[in-house]
Amino acid sequence: MACCHYYQLTPGGDQLFSVDVSKVRFGPGAIDELGQEARLLGIKRVAVFTDRRVAELSLFSDAMAAIRGADLDPVVYDTVRVEPTDQSFREAIQFAADDNFDGFISIGGGSVMDTCKAANLYSTHPADFMAYVNAPIGQGLPVPGKLKPHLACPTTAGTGSECTGIAVFDLLEIQCKTGIASRSMLPDRAIVDPRWTDTLPPSVMAATGFDAISHALEALTAKPFTSRPAPMDASARPMSQGANPWSDMACREALRQCGEYLVRAVNDDSDHEARHGMMYAATLSGMAFGNGGCHLPHAMSYPVSGRVSDFFPEGYPHDEPICPHGMSVIVNAPAAYRFTVTGCPGRHLEGARLLGADTQGVIASESGDLLARHLQKMMRVTGIPNGISGVGFSQEHVTSLAQAAVTQQRLLSMAPRPVSEQDLHSLYNDALSYW
Repeated sequence: MACCHYYQLTPGGDQLFSVDVSKVRFGPGAIDELGQEARLLGIKRVAVFTDRRVAELSLFSDAMAAIRGADLDPVVYDTVRVEPTDQSFREAIQFAADDNFDGFISIGGGSVMDTCKAANLYSTHPADFMAYVNAPIGQGLPVPGKLKPHLACPTTAGTGSECTGIAVFDLLEIQCKTGIASRSMLPDRAIVDPRWTDTLPPSVMAATGFDAISHALEALTAKPFTSRPAPMDASARPMSQGANPWSDMACREALRQCGEYLVRAVNDDSDHEARHGMMYAATLSGMAFGNGGCHLPHAMSYPVSGRVSDFFPEGYPHDEPICPHGMSVIVNAPAAYRFTVTGCPGRHLEGARLLGADTQGVIASESGDLLARHLQKMMRVTGIPNGISGVGFSQEHVTSLAQAAVTQQRLLSMAPRPVSEQDLHSLYNDALSYW
């Protein structure tokens, strides 16, 4: 890729990039073919993961009818926790291990799909829980073999988990998110029916939609795959390999659609064109960051969502405090992009333009501020809180947030410029409020 300026070859750097994606079935009515797709994968007795809110929707009944109509034997696990923890993962793993399932179906948002991935992993290849968790928090051991078939059916427009081999959770011991990443966890099928978005509350549409934006922006502005040392073995090439020409393609179309549709989708639940467009954008973003990687905004988000103590957003369960993942990312993003711009100013400018910002006359060095201001504008008109203070944090929390975020090396190592703990301290200060 020496012909592309961003991908100049470096001594000892990788010259190859990989493309690993789920097989996607997209469109209204896709859920009606769920049972057929599962049967084609050889599944008979299937664990169906969901949460209690999704299980009450009419489309869930349609999904179960499709599963039973294909002569499958489903067992429903509907106690998935929104924003899962290591404890909720362990409970789901025990459910999967206690039966003899030959396949898995997840019907829900990222929390459901990630929980299902973990249940499939640990019930197929049992190990100490921290064995597969990303280093340095966990051991980061490779998954030793294939998993059972998994069909992922997203019901929100943002996480892209149906197209990634990543499962994220709150590790209660450290009050911070971390995750497991392996190509083995990539779902075999992504069954994406945009009709699920028709009933999403505006707050959920906003939080998940900004997650899709964040995935695409971070993958577009991640450091290039050529800057990463070439692996000694092909199996050691990480999924989060850095920006590459394939992920760039998906990022650009995802951002264009998000710029066109997100605000409309949040503010008018009858705008099916916008909501269905956001579902497609979310799937594209999942493919993009699943093969490129995320960086600073996601790293900053993990302590925020793990340590929230008194925030109860509309549209989410109110039995305990919660900062939805996409929201925890976007409240940090404007500060992050003002910082990362020096690493690839042209890509920050491109991201702003794709989202709909007026870039005429803007020089590249100003693009971080332009992108940040455009995100802030979108946040305000969609009801996103004003920075991390809007979800319950103050100046007194900044030091502990920075100390927690610096452990997220899988993410920070993908940023287009180095990030120190002192940088994170300044960034959280900047992220307290924007307007």
